[in-house]
Amino acid sequence: MNDEPKLARRGRRPRDMAGATRVVNYRNLRNPFTPQKVFSDDQIQSIHETSLRVLQELGLRVLLPEARARFKRAGALVDEDTQMVRIGREIVERTLATPPRAFTVRGGSPERDNFFELGTLAFQPCGGPPHASDIVRGRRPAGIGDFTDAVKLLQHYDVIHMHSANVEAQDLPIHLRHYATMRAQTVWSDKAPFVYARGNPQTIDGFEMLRIARGLTHEQFKADAWCTTVINTNSPRQIDIPMAQGLIDFALNGQPCVVTPFCLMGAMAPVTVAGALTLSHAEALGGIALNQLANPGAPVFYGAFASNVDMKSGAPAFGTPEEVKCNIASGQLARIVGLPWRCAAATASNVNDAQAAHETEMSCWGAVLAGCSLIMHAAGWLEGGLTLSFEKFITDIDMLNTFAELCHPTPATDDDLAFEALKEVQPGGHFFGAAHTMERYQTAFYEPVAADWSNFGTWSERGSRDATTRAHDIYRRVVDEAKPVLTDPARVEELDAYIAKRTEQGGAPPVS
Repeated sequence: MNDEPKLARRGRRPRDMAGATRVVNYRNLRNPFTPQKVFSDDQIQSIHETSLRVLQELGLRVLLPEARARFKRAGALVDEDTQMVRIGREIVERTLATPPRAFTVRGGSPERDNFFELGTLAFQPCGGPPHASDIVRGRRPAGIGDFTDAVKLLQHYDVIHMHSANVEAQDLPIHLRHYATMRAQTVWSDKAPFVYARGNPQTIDGFEMLRIARGLTHEQFKADAWCTTVINTNSPRQIDIPMAQGLIDFALNGQPCVVTPFCLMGAMAPVTVAGALTLSHAEALGGIALNQLANPGAPVFYGAFASNVDMKSGAPAFGTPEEVKCNIASGQLARIVGLPWRCAAATASNVNDAQAAHETEMSCWGAVLAGCSLIMHAAGWLEGGLTLSFEKFITDIDMLNTFAELCHPTPATDDDLAFEALKEVQPGGHFFGAAHTMERYQTAFYEPVAADWSNFGTWSERGSRDATTRAHDIYRRVVDEAKPVLTDPARVEELDAYIAKRTEQGGAPPVS
């Protein structure tokens, strides 16, 4: 997993041992930590019950007529004048019983498949910011080149398991943008892609392009999960037209969506952790209900993403104690639901600095300790989600690799207990030359991607380069050396023909 040649900390690596490599597997991780608690079981049950009361007594505003009709047929109370839908407890309980508790999201090859259930762990990169940045070109409106670079980076690192929305390719009109982004995801990567839910035409385009790229029949596509999307409710208590349509379209086509309220305490949610979670849980349950009413048994993720705002400015804050508490408590609520679930890592920092690293890691720890199945925005997120930083993408990889390392058992065989080494090395000696060390030293420890473990003198001789500067060079090398994954000329030709045809037909304007 090391991206650049490194000298051993105490001199050069012996020539006769230069070929040894450390083999790791960061795919299909299992979380080794016992899920933690913020609230007692009784308190969590009270939050759950209050969320059900919110749905039944206060309801959600649902802007899509088809969605309101589905709720009405299921027995919900629907007011067409106000577009409010009051969803009874029995509807929620019935729809929570139908989705699978475990499912696999397929990649372009079996080794890229990701299995999900409570207890598994996967990471996605930053998703959806309008800007991209690096230390050479600066902060800028993102374009399709930035989107493609993000695809190449996430393909390179196994600890990133699936695509996210990456960045918005603002140099392309929105009715054509999804063609270029899906092409980039399927040509440059064999990991499960992200399909935009911006109305039925764009969603169906995404499904069709993915089906072509993977060489699937329509029946094969619907029989398995091949992609994901994120459905964000409009907190407080509203589901807009494209999001409601996405909940329906993904269910009807057997593809999982991640139903995620975005609750900022003090802004779009109550100022207390318990109040924000009550709202978030209610919205997630309402979205899952609509998804399952469209197609009972469709795979779906429970989603949670809550933090607080800076009450002096109203700006979002991340990596805060309140966000960590929300993440952990969201896991308690997700275990009531029983579905694989999504949380997030995040930072409000504007640059790739100590604040960015601290906030991202703290929020990520909250999600890991909560037992989260899918952690989004885990690499590259800056500026409260407004910017994808390519250097931060790389420095975040070291954090994610560390989490992945923690998912693997630590051996404790007789050899690992090292009695013979303890016998060999006398009191006051050292273990550098011990036989036990010499047999293992090249593969014993994790080797960082961007971190520099050299001493001050060596670091100075190399130009006193900080982590962000080193990360920039790694990012450029990975991107420049990337090669297309989809190499079947027939599939590429069919994919491009589909794009050309749909573009000539006028593309797919998003629904609002």
